[in-house]
Amino acid sequence: MEQEHPPLGKTLPFRTINDIAIHFRDKAVCIEYLTQLRWAGNVKCAHCGHDKVYELKGAYKGYKCAKCRKKFTAIKGTIFENSPIELSKWFMAIFILSTHRKGISSVQIARDIGVTQKTAWFMMQRVRYAFKMKSFESNEKIGKSTFDNKGNEVKAVVEVDETYIGGKVANMHKHKAEAIEKKGSSSKIGVIGAIERGKVKLQPLKATDHENVIPFLVKSVHQGTKLMTDEHVAYNTMNRVYEHQTIKHMLKEYVRGEVHTNTIENFWSLLKRGVYGTYHFISPKHVHQYLEEFAFRFNSRELTEAQRFDKLISLSNYKITYKVLTYEPKETQANA
Repeated sequence: MEQEHPPLGKTLPFRTINDIAIHFRDKAVCIEYLTQLRWAGNVKCAHCGHDKVYELKGAYKGYKCAKCRKKFTAIKGTIFENSPIELSKWFMAIFILSTHRKGISSVQIARDIGVTQKTAWFMMQRVRYAFKMKSFESNEKIGKSTFDNKGNEVKAVVEVDETYIGGKVANMHKHKAEAIEKKGSSSKIGVIGAIERGKVKLQPLKATDHENVIPFLVKSVHQGTKLMTDEHVAYNTMNRVYEHQTIKHMLKEYVRGEVHTNTIENFWSLLKRGVYGTYHFISPKHVHQYLEEFAFRFNSRELTEAQRFDKLISLSNYKITYKVLTYEPKETQANA
C-alpha cells in the first residue's frame, strides 16, 4: 500500500453506510478492491516484495510469489489479516469512523455492524494504530513557503497552541480517582497542535514546557515559517527559528492583523466535543491514536466520503494484536 496512485474513491459509487453494505456485500469484491488499492495493477509479493508473481485461480483473487513461493492475497500484512470479522463489516466500521466529525463510540459501531462492543473497540483501535504508524501525510512538515507569479517567496502561516483533555477527578468513579491519586499524576493529558489554517498536526505531551514543545515544532513545522502563538513562555525563543509573533490573550487581545490563534482554538473545541461527548474518557496509553483519528478527518475534510474511505483503507497495512494493545507494564499494574 506504499504505492501512489489516483484515489479509487473518485469513481466508487457510495456516499452512505447503506451504499457500503450493498457494494461490498461479497468478499470477492472486497478483495478485488484491496488488490487494486494496494498495488494498482503492479502486484508485488506481500511476503518478500518480489515483483514477479503468478495469479492463482479461485473464488478470491490470490497470488504466488516466483521467488519465495509463498501464496498471498491483498489481505496479507493488513489489519484485516487473520480477522474472523467479515471484510464487509470492517469496511462499514471504517466508513462510519471516517464520516463522524466528532468520532463514534464502540458501543454504537457494535450496534451498527452487529458485533460485540469489545470487538468493535478492538477493530477501531487497530484502525487508529494504523493512523499512528502511517497517518495522513504524517512525515511531512507543514508551513512550507510558496512563490507567487513574480518569484517572490510567500511564507505560510502556522498557529501553535496547547491544551489539556481529560475529566476532573471529582467527576470520576471512585476507583479511577483513587488510582490517579496513588500514582500522583494528573487526570489531564497535555496536547500540542500546529495548524496551517487548513492542515493540523497533533501530539500528546508529558508537559507543555520548553523541553517538550521545541522538539514537536522542529519535527512538524518548516523553519522560517510565520509562527503565531499565545504568550506562553515555552515559545519565548521561537524567533530564532521562525518569524514568531505573539497574540496577548492576557491583555484581551485576540486578533491583530493576520496574527491570531483562532483556527487552532476552534479545532480544540471540535476535539474536546468529540472526547467528552463521544468517548467520555481517553487513557494516556491510547491518546495518540485518538488524536490521529481527529487529525485525519480534519485534514481530509475536503474529500468526498468515498475518497476519504479510500484513503483510510490505504493506511491499513499496520496491525497490532489485542494482547499488545491491552498490555500494561507490571509497574503500572502495581501502582494502579
